[in-house]
Amino acid sequence: MGMHHWSRQAFSFSLFLCMCVAVCGSIHYRVPEEKKSGSLVANVLKDLNMDVKELAARRAHLISENTKQYFQLDRSSGDVILKERIDRESLCGQSDPCMLLSEIMLDNPWQLHRIEVEIEDVNDNPPKFSKNQFLFEIPEQVPINTRFPLEKAQDPDKGENAVQNYTLSHNEHFRLDVQSQSDGSKYAELVLEKPLDREVDPQIILTFSAVDEGIPKRTGTAQIVVDVLDTNDNFPQFEDSLYKLKLPENSPLDTLVTKVKASDKDTGSYGDVTYSFSEAPENVLRSFKLNKNTGELTIAGLIDYEENKNYEMNVRATDGGGLSAYCKVIVDVEDENDNAPELTITSITSPLPEDSALNTVVAVFRVTDQDSGDNGRTMCSTEINLPFVLKSIVNKYYQLVTQQPLDRELVSGYNVTILATDRGSPRLTSTRIIHVQISDVNDNPPVFQVSLYEMYLQENNIPGLLMGSVHAVDLDMEKNAKVTYSLLPGKVGDGSVTAYLSINSETGNLYILQALDYEEIKEFQATVKASDGGSPPLSSEVIVRVQIVDENDNAPFILYPLQNGTSPSNDLVPREAETGYLVTKVVAVDRDSGQNSWLSYELLKATEPGLFTVGAQNGEVKTMRPVNKRDAFKQKLIVGVRDNGHPPQSTSATLSILLVDGFSDPYMKMLDMPKSEAVEEEEDRNLTVYLIICLAAISFIFLVSVVVFIAMKIQKQRQFIGNYNSAPIFPCGPNIPENHVDSGSGPSSQAYNYEVCLAGGSLNSEFRFLRPLIPVFSMEPPNSQVNPRNSDGCSQEAPSGAEENDVANQVRVFVQSFLFMLPNI
Repeated sequence: MGMHHWSRQAFSFSLFLCMCVAVCGSIHYRVPEEKKSGSLVANVLKDLNMDVKELAARRAHLISENTKQYFQLDRSSGDVILKERIDRESLCGQSDPCMLLSEIMLDNPWQLHRIEVEIEDVNDNPPKFSKNQFLFEIPEQVPINTRFPLEKAQDPDKGENAVQNYTLSHNEHFRLDVQSQSDGSKYAELVLEKPLDREVDPQIILTFSAVDEGIPKRTGTAQIVVDVLDTNDNFPQFEDSLYKLKLPENSPLDTLVTKVKASDKDTGSYGDVTYSFSEAPENVLRSFKLNKNTGELTIAGLIDYEENKNYEMNVRATDGGGLSAYCKVIVDVEDENDNAPELTITSITSPLPEDSALNTVVAVFRVTDQDSGDNGRTMCSTEINLPFVLKSIVNKYYQLVTQQPLDRELVSGYNVTILATDRGSPRLTSTRIIHVQISDVNDNPPVFQVSLYEMYLQENNIPGLLMGSVHAVDLDMEKNAKVTYSLLPGKVGDGSVTAYLSINSETGNLYILQALDYEEIKEFQATVKASDGGSPPLSSEVIVRVQIVDENDNAPFILYPLQNGTSPSNDLVPREAETGYLVTKVVAVDRDSGQNSWLSYELLKATEPGLFTVGAQNGEVKTMRPVNKRDAFKQKLIVGVRDNGHPPQSTSATLSILLVDGFSDPYMKMLDMPKSEAVEEEEDRNLTVYLIICLAAISFIFLVSVVVFIAMKIQKQRQFIGNYNSAPIFPCGPNIPENHVDSGSGPSSQAYNYEVCLAGGSLNSEFRFLRPLIPVFSMEPPNSQVNPRNSDGCSQEAPSGAEENDVANQVRVFVQSFLFMLPNI
């Protein structure tokens, strides 16, 4: 038992030391009542031992223990200022001293300083009697020195401002005896100094005055009327001089408190006793009533323990002869649990950051109960399954602190219900809801709706066209959820992605800045970054893949025969040719892709419509019937090439065909044909002009081609070798399949190698066609420069830029071809 008792003492002492750390000593100030609002009460900086900066930094604030806030703290100066005028009498009544209790709360660290402000009394109330006139009926044979108690004047003021003395107007029968009670208050008794004689003075009127010692002095007066009665020699007598009892608070009205009883030995009217209050304060008259005939004391008003814990009253019994007797009644009020606990929030942190650490103080509040004993003892609790918990601190203060991590994206706010319960019977409770708003921190990056955006763009678009948009969502709020978009550096071909794309930083709309060509760029991709406005900002990225959709914007291009010469080349056809004879082949390409590059051929116009036909798929020009002597020597064909796009695009090629009897000396045979002299002369003149123009053009092309050829051969020799190795070879001769399509997709820079199918002796004719590079013409195939004629009578063009051909050989072959034409000219 001794060890247990010692442990309890040690625990109590430790708890006392902890409370002393948080709650400092009391600070006492005085302020007179009736001061104006805004008056200075005191400066707390010296008493708190701190300066203004610390006072503001620690968020000092003043909390009153009263329901009404009479003072306020100016944190900028440390002054305690009176908020409104204080009436000490209304506030404290007769309680002395009159104290207003407040507390200054400081944070970081948490401290509590108790402030006691004593309200000093000023002489603002004069003494006052309950009635302006008091009637005394005194028998004429009353002995000298008989005392008659007088009612005390009521003065709400205290000390020297309260009643200090009583005076009586001059008379020959009575004097005033002023005495002090145990509590220091004054009371007066009327003392008979000279016997009364009803026949001489049936009525005596006196002026009774009460005087205080305040500054300035104040006086209250009442009139005493003494009616001299006939002789009545017996006084009433109370059974008990003191009645002491207990009364529960909140007792119903008209409840019997007690019954006083007095008797008088006289008979008749002198023996009839009536009861009345004597020297009863206002709170007694407000709460009780006395039956003047029966002496029953009953409840007339609310009995509130928190307002008055006891009542003291004097009861007077007066007989019919005017003689009176007095007794005292003391009523002690018993407390009932009629006040629920009161919760006062002293500080609250809202909104609360979602990244707050555990044990962060959310709110501080105080719980009070006006009841006493167990009725005034309280306990607090809150809801379960909340990230908060209550902690009890000193002097009925509680803290609401965090006990779990917070996430605003899951729960943006909490309504925390605080339940305060007393220990009375029955127990009373009160609740207070604290709304805690959770503020956002930037803990969520923007998230795109998809992991990859695929967009399609028609080629030849309008610059500035809206191509599409990206969108990212951030679960945070306000500026932490403000998403801005930007393009990360990247390449599109040889250029920067920002030269092709632009993004609206607010909406995520993507705009194409240039008109794109499918034949140059078929697709590209860019990386979009979404950043929020938090600090530090969070971001995420997404890839945008842009597919270029092909349009039919390229017409077919004729590779063979070339259409840029001064006059089309002539193809020679022997007059012995039979049906299905392959005359030549129209070769065309289209830079578009897919069905936009599918080509078809048709014969648009011919000198002899029924003589030739064109393969719709391969462009081969063949004879539809055997050639006869009645057919014209010169045949002109126009072949149309059309793609399969929407709308389709087309081009045409003009072919010139000469019908000859043999290939050995075709031009001489032309001269031997029968013609009229006028026609022959006109044709000779036209032919001379054409040949001169061709000679000049060929000479110019020769010089330019030699220079370009030398430069290109030096720089791009390896590239031409690769192009040759990958170039397709068109079939030659009658073995060409009918359903073969010569058109193909791909860029126009692709190298092609063609076999030209000719009849025997065709090398003696005029030029067949010109190639983009220097062409090779010869009467006989030189050493490894021109391939020998194959079994079908076809001469295959040697690939330009081959490793075995040097520049000198190419020039020599071209000169030989040029000299070959001079005899024809």
